[in-house]
Amino acid sequence: MASESETSNKPSLLERLSHFLLREPEDREQLVELLHSAYENQLMDGDSLEMIEGVLQVSEMQVRDIMIPRSQMDVIDITDSPKTFIPHVIETAHSRFPVIEDDKNDVIGILLAKDLLRYYAGEEFEVRDMLRPAVFIPESKRLNVLLKEFRSNRNHIAMVVDEYGGVAGMVTIEDVLEQIVGDIEDEYDYDQDEDNIIQQSATKYRIKALTEIEDFNEALGTRFSDEEFSTIGGLVVNKFGHLPKRDDHVQIDNLSITIVRADSRRLHSILVEVLPMTTDSVELT
Repeated sequence: MASESETSNKPSLLERLSHFLLREPEDREQLVELLHSAYENQLMDGDSLEMIEGVLQVSEMQVRDIMIPRSQMDVIDITDSPKTFIPHVIETAHSRFPVIEDDKNDVIGILLAKDLLRYYAGEEFEVRDMLRPAVFIPESKRLNVLLKEFRSNRNHIAMVVDEYGGVAGMVTIEDVLEQIVGDIEDEYDYDQDEDNIIQQSATKYRIKALTEIEDFNEALGTRFSDEEFSTIGGLVVNKFGHLPKRDDHVQIDNLSITIVRADSRRLHSILVEVLPMTTDSVELT
């Protein structure tokens, strides 16, 4: 059993970590290497290391890297009555919804789901009067700057515009924070730096939902149009008619498509199996 003097002389966790950090890193790579050394020497746990790396990564990422594409946005049309769109609000369970007029390129404001309580309370309710101003940001804005703005303005959602001023997508404070704390990983997740299309066998492909339809056509020999949807994720979501969940399945022509990863806001990845050509067209299960 260690004596009291031996215990008091034992360096604390903070002291040991400080000892490691005395080796001042000269660049980001050395800093990451130093942090990994601290982890390997049990000076910090895996969750702490992941969060620190997430903070470093956020400072280098732009909004375009994580935004929800316009084709996958859940929106409310100002011309619809509450009775029409409330079932959609309940199904998607978001707290905030962009409200559009005419099309998704014309966002006129943000509706908070909690404001719909006034409708249920029997009060006079006009959607246009309930709208909060929409915040528009460029695709190139860095995530650390956006997070600071979210915190200072107490805003939780922003519309992303492209270089021509059109709506390219949307981003929420949860999307940014997820880059720091991470999401639930599973055996189907794969590195963000990997190719968008990964061939697993002669007939099976694992594909990121953000893959451009043009690239999808080139890889699989299909001829899908990209006039209405620019990504394969947008095309698949449209076939379902709603945002699908993991393991949901749809058949499009001779392609058997299974949802690999999706959350409450967007589709992340799919598994595509090329089947022999048949007379069947589209089949949902």
